[in-house]
Amino acid sequence: MIFDTEEFKKRGKEDFESAWHAGPSVLTPPTTDLMYPRLTYSRAQAHPVFETIHRLREAYLAIGFQEAENPIIVDEQEVYRQFGPEAMAVLDRVFYLGGLPRPNVGIGKEQIQKINSILGRDLSEDEEESLRKTLHAYKKSEIDGDELAYELSGVLHTDDARIVEILDRVFPEFRALKPESSRQTLRSHMTSGWFQTLGAIWEKVPHPIRLFSIDRCFRREQAEDSHRLMSYHSASCVVAGEYVTIEDGKAVARALLSAFGYTDFEFRPDDKRSKYYMPDTQTEVYAAHPDHGWVEVATFGIYSPVALAEYGVGIPVMNLGLGVERMAMIMNKAKDVRELCFPQFFPIQYTDTELAAGVSLLAEPATTPGKNLVRSLINTAVTHSTAIGPCSFVAFEGEIAGKQIRVYVEEPEENAKLLGPACMNEIFVHKGAILGVPDTEKFAEVRKNGISTGISYLFAAASQAAAEIEQAAHFGIPTTVQIKMARLPGDINLKIEPWVMRYITDNNLKTDVRGPVFLTIRSEVLPTSEV
Repeated sequence: MIFDTEEFKKRGKEDFESAWHAGPSVLTPPTTDLMYPRLTYSRAQAHPVFETIHRLREAYLAIGFQEAENPIIVDEQEVYRQFGPEAMAVLDRVFYLGGLPRPNVGIGKEQIQKINSILGRDLSEDEEESLRKTLHAYKKSEIDGDELAYELSGVLHTDDARIVEILDRVFPEFRALKPESSRQTLRSHMTSGWFQTLGAIWEKVPHPIRLFSIDRCFRREQAEDSHRLMSYHSASCVVAGEYVTIEDGKAVARALLSAFGYTDFEFRPDDKRSKYYMPDTQTEVYAAHPDHGWVEVATFGIYSPVALAEYGVGIPVMNLGLGVERMAMIMNKAKDVRELCFPQFFPIQYTDTELAAGVSLLAEPATTPGKNLVRSLINTAVTHSTAIGPCSFVAFEGEIAGKQIRVYVEEPEENAKLLGPACMNEIFVHKGAILGVPDTEKFAEVRKNGISTGISYLFAAASQAAAEIEQAAHFGIPTTVQIKMARLPGDINLKIEPWVMRYITDNNLKTDVRGPVFLTIRSEVLPTSEV
């Protein structure tokens, strides 16, 4: 069910544990059709970045590269080994890992009294001693942070809710903690991992070594923009062996990128001169594609023997890398990498067809006779649409819900037509707006270029009437359904999904289904003598 987020936010601040335990109250008990194994899930759409990763993995494997996983946490000393004089400039853009220190929690008379007050009893001497030992073990990292409440609940013989209250009210040291940085960093280049991996295996496996890895890197940019993120995916590979040269970079680039439809390639010297590459080997790869022309797609170079020597690697190594997000932007013709990666934080754009799928009926008959009744009501109404009231026409006679029912379409008012002017209006979605329009020249543009929902006012009204007649028949009673002036979607039995309404509101679009319907449908239960 939809629940009140403000209420739970308030309850969480007042009494977190109580609010947490109330969580199951927002679940709607499932009907049988929403229970496993009747409840099923089907294939959905992949995220463009991860779809690109999948294709890159398959392309690397197809050209003979084995997949590897490189360390993602890198000590800053590794950066000094790899980048030499450039290390400080690189470290300026990395994220250092930090954590909360373990507080040295004192337990004096005041703390014991507060705990006794919360528990409603006095701690025993054994409980006091066990409490001190447990907090000391936490300080020494013998107990993990997420296990502390559980351990304390056992020591103090109470539930987790009381422990959370004790930690919050008795030991303010926990709330006052501030993170402290370590010397560990998050990998900013896949290169940081390749040096360590190659140092571990180069003498133990046959040459040439061909490895690839597609994984996240983290870079502390000054700001994220349409082409840069602080967290991105690098699709990187290495070829290591006695006879590796710059030609390997060209060959790998061609073999890898051909799988994405690139046909021609140019290799241009890169103005950037990273110290972990040999002089004059850092190369930009430009490739031509039938859909988007020439684009820069990758960079490669030969690792410097100075950097390799730090890891004891004594063979040439070619490294090629490309940004997955950039490749995904090219493939999807995206203009902003932030919107490509995180569309949930940007305005959602729906087509008229997608919006039309969110328009349906509030009430419809559940049985086959009820659904046949809808067609009979429509046929009768259309046939006699211009009849002047008072008038009444039998639309259906037969069994519904085990009762013999006769149904009329009628107009009780004098000098009024059987159907009001808007009865034949149809619901269209046009340029994001939901409109109920007649088949006239004025609305020709909407009917030609908009998307029909397949719902007319008459169909919606007949469906509502059939549903109510079906329900009344279960109880063996007659009923009359009158639909007069439509002002809101519900007036004509129209259901618009919440996400559609939110889209319309957010984009200042409109829903206009106003119109005079004036339709009356009446049912009666036939006595046994007439059957």
